[in-house]
Amino acid sequence: MSRVLEVSGLDGGYGSVQILNGISLHVDKGEFVTIIGPNGCGKSTFIKVIFGIATHYRGTVKHRGESIAGWRTDQLVQRGIAYVPQVDNVFPGLNVRENLEMGGVRLPPSLLEERITRALEMFPDLQPRLHDTAASLSGGQRQMLAISRALISNPTFLLLDEPTAALSPLYQEQIIERIDSLREKGITILIVEQNARLSLARSDRGYILANGEVVHTAPASEILDDPHINEYFLGTLHD
Repeated sequence: MSRVLEVSGLDGGYGSVQILNGISLHVDKGEFVTIIGPNGCGKSTFIKVIFGIATHYRGTVKHRGESIAGWRTDQLVQRGIAYVPQVDNVFPGLNVRENLEMGGVRLPPSLLEERITRALEMFPDLQPRLHDTAASLSGGQRQMLAISRALISNPTFLLLDEPTAALSPLYQEQIIERIDSLREKGITILIVEQNARLSLARSDRGYILANGEVVHTAPASEILDDPHINEYFLGTLHD
């Protein structure tokens, strides 16, 4: 199985404020990998360092065997990497279709239309809302829109930062299910998620972060079944 992401000894943070300490992690092609841990442990910072929007200090970050540490976000998108942030992930004043178009502003019109059609097939809830502003959508629908817009760039590797945060249980289930189904389209998934059990139930493997370090990694099923982890980590997170 080919390695999509390989990180070793990664230190990172924001400016001079170091958050991450020696993170090592990998994601193989076709995997769904979840990062969990308490609030403030560095989960979101890790994703942002990978996508070039937080500071990389030292350590290796390789995508398909090539170093991408310090690359610009547009270069990463061209390599097939897409990122969906937790907040500010849609343009609230634009309608749904306009948001999707923003995900492919450099594409030829015919290809853009094909990508939009494909994204709407993945998230059909958005079809009847095409001409409604993003601000008028429910939280779950906005998250679907954010993921759909990321799909317009035709990624093969998708980074998601807490996609179920503040959503109803129904939308949480739907979002994680749709994300998992993206693997059928050849997309590898790395997700940061507070709803640990829900995401791990769909995952191949999991990593637990604490204080900016990886403190445990194992197959997702083992993490879910480990009483020690349930007591000290899953018990502090959302069910």
